[in-house]
Amino acid sequence: MSGLLFIVAAPSGAGKTTLVRQLLASTTGIGLSISHTTRAPRPGEADGREYHFIDVDRFKAMVEAGDFLEWAEVHGNYYGTSKRWIEAERAAGRDVLLEIDWQGARQVRQIFPDAISLFILPPSMEILSQRLQGRGTDSPEVIARRLAAAREEMSHVGEFGYVIINDDLQTALADFSAVVRASRLRLETQRLRHAALFARLT
Repeated sequence: MSGLLFIVAAPSGAGKTTLVRQLLASTTGIGLSISHTTRAPRPGEADGREYHFIDVDRFKAMVEAGDFLEWAEVHGNYYGTSKRWIEAERAAGRDVLLEIDWQGARQVRQIFPDAISLFILPPSMEILSQRLQGRGTDSPEVIARRLAAAREEMSHVGEFGYVIINDDLQTALADFSAVVRASRLRLETQRLRHAALFARLT
């Protein structure tokens, strides 16, 4: 496979979704893995864009068929990442980006040990709390739970190869882009993607 697999994890409120969206808008040759879920679409969501929305029976059939790279049940709904789609994209030489939590990242690395993993940190717990409150969508109790979950998530930062501190969005995006660019320039990647050139020159 000549396509690279990037894993991106972060606690809620660290800015992962914004960074991923801006990276995809500014970088060619990389696609976002769209997860399958059994939860109902929320207002404004579209099938195949935010998620592939499927029913429980089909999800369980896909689990039995080994279609998922990783899957989990969260708050009564199932979520899964398509292994076949990722393999097909990578085989075609296209890079894939996967937004996931630390547990899913651990599962993915077991199957794809060459995956490049990034963790996005907030500059402080105070700023993370401010960002969550600024959304205006959650109660104080929900925010407190999210902050507690964030501490647990961040305790696994040592399992990731790269860490981006999202203090300034444009700086964090430049750092994110730098990891992608540098990964594409590694010898083994260049040798695979430009085999004919290497054969002529080396």
